[in-house]
Amino acid sequence: MDCKGQSSAEFLLLIGFFIALLVVSSIFILEEDELNKAMIAARNGVNEGIIIDSAAVYPDDVYREYELSKENLLHPSLIKLENVNYTNMGVDSGYNKEKIQFKVTVSSSEIIDKDLQDSFGDRINYNLRKSLAYTFNSENLTNELYNPVFSNHYVFTTANVKWIN
Repeated sequence: MDCKGQSSAEFLLLIGFFIALLVVSSIFILEEDELNKAMIAARNGVNEGIIIDSAAVYPDDVYREYELSKENLLHPSLIKLENVNYTNMGVDSGYNKEKIQFKVTVSSSEIIDKDLQDSFGDRINYNLRKSLAYTFNSENLTNELYNPVFSNHYVFTTANVKWIN
């Protein structure tokens, strides 16, 4: 009996299985890579926001607003990053993408007023979202506050910054 055809068929099935496995794995790896890029961009944006807030350096329009209504924001202060994490909120039906919400935790012994914390937190979140938008080249797909931010598979938002005193 001739078994030469049987080995070729088994070999082709084995190769087909490995190709299918490779395709499925690459899709998973690309999505994980996208989340890793998002986390790196988020941390960079948070650090930039903290530096800007700590040094009290703002764009002209923001500076004028703070000069009139939030003068305390114009003085340098110490803010320390404690944590940046994200939660997968499931599929957002409006965008048909998975919604990822970033949550930043910072600490400061100097900033104890809730209104000031909210203002500093807004600037930190703004810089986080801006960094995400530039990382995924989606700044033209969002609004001037970069909220929400889009990537190929995800829509990103931010929760209010958590303060530890």
